[in-house]
Amino acid sequence: MSELRGRAAEEPGAEEGEQDAGADSGILRVFGRQLKRFRIRAGLERPDFASTTGYSPSTIAAYEQGRRIPPPKFIDRADELLDAGGVLQEMKEEVARAQYPAFFRDAARLEAEAVELHVYANQAVPGLLQTEEYAQAVFGMMRPPLDEDAIARRVVARLARQEVYGRSPQPMMSFVIDESVLRRPIGGRSVLRGQLEQILLAGRRPTVEVQVMPLGSEENVGMAGPFILIETAEGRRIAYVEVQNVSHVHTERRLVKGLEVKYGILRAQALTPRASLSHIEELLGEL
Repeated sequence: MSELRGRAAEEPGAEEGEQDAGADSGILRVFGRQLKRFRIRAGLERPDFASTTGYSPSTIAAYEQGRRIPPPKFIDRADELLDAGGVLQEMKEEVARAQYPAFFRDAARLEAEAVELHVYANQAVPGLLQTEEYAQAVFGMMRPPLDEDAIARRVVARLARQEVYGRSPQPMMSFVIDESVLRRPIGGRSVLRGQLEQILLAGRRPTVEVQVMPLGSEENVGMAGPFILIETAEGRRIAYVEVQNVSHVHTERRLVKGLEVKYGILRAQALTPRASLSHIEELLGEL
């Protein structure tokens, strides 16, 4: 298989970069126009439709103008209330994909369908483990800064990835996280406290293993940066690597195998899952 190269973000911010205002937001504008058309056909003013769906008029306006990404439950509700005959629901999958920067969408799709996910992180807590507050803090530090709507979209997208935990059967997942990540108080001490608690909860799931790479370790083969290993139901093994606004989805066996070997060594160098959870509890006690 050949290597598939991801596209670089058009603006700084890597996975967190702002992509919504460009050509990739076309599906959002189309959805918004259709939503408005069906609302008007139903004889509903925006405030009335908003109160019926449980959203604010300003949020409905943002959906109709293609400025925000509506969640699947809103699309289902709107299709039913407006008697859209499935027209809005048919766009649900493409609308959901629009929440990710273009270069990350292939990786997000593979991640959602994976039977195994293995993640090495040495810069920030992996997105699959992040709390809402931690994600907001991460996106809030992007430079050039993102506006409030962009941050809100990115947080929704980040949390949507965690729906993988609700799948049946759940994929087997493992995380090796550098201790520096667990000590860095992104968003403040209270945010870090909540984040560590969430990691502990995830690490106690039977399908999830969390390991910590201790700061005192003299050996660490992961100095080149974070990566994700993905195995699909068909047995395909894929690697995703992202750094400084450039992403790569690797399918070439030689490249994937090299990262698999590296990940195996990282797991051997890190604390065991049980010792890692105990260490995280100790870090939590220091806050």
